[in-house]
Amino acid sequence: MRCALALVAMVVTMNALTMVTGAAEKPPKDALDFQVKTLAGQPIDLNQFRGKVVVVVNVASRCGYTPQYAPLEQLYRQYKDQGLVVIGVPCNQFGKQEPGTPEEIAAFCQREYDVTFPLLAKSDVNGAEASPLYRYLTAQETKPKGKGPVRWNFEKFVIDRNGKVVARFPSNTSPDDSEFIDLIKSLLAAN
Repeated sequence: MRCALALVAMVVTMNALTMVTGAAEKPPKDALDFQVKTLAGQPIDLNQFRGKVVVVVNVASRCGYTPQYAPLEQLYRQYKDQGLVVIGVPCNQFGKQEPGTPEEIAAFCQREYDVTFPLLAKSDVNGAEASPLYRYLTAQETKPKGKGPVRWNFEKFVIDRNGKVVARFPSNTSPDDSEFIDLIKSLLAAN
């Protein structure tokens, strides 16, 4: 009887928590199982990138690593026809280095780096307000950098064609680094 009452209490508590938090959703099956918004505020289903190699990177306009936009764009243009997608996620959590509005961020990226890869809505990548996508990404054990909070702007998560997070690179790894490019090329070759 006590076990039955405890089970009922647990179900009631979980239902109440779900009603308060809206947390009734099923857990994501992989890194592409998310609905997000673009920088322009339009909904986007990351499942549309299934079958492609995806690089997700938190970006900022006023960071010492901001020049990485150029090699990210170059990488995207060079390999997009082979199935590469680069997704930038503006974030203002590190030194307040992305304070702009969506319009200002888009204008900066276009003007300074001619960015054509998709940009998502400005999001937190750490903490209680972190986007569900980043909560998932940072929970994955990867190489060369393991799981845990994002340390700074321009950390790169690499997702294979099946939606599995296969690598995570720190901010100081440039998108034109040979180890990074070799991984991208090997994942693109694996059909």
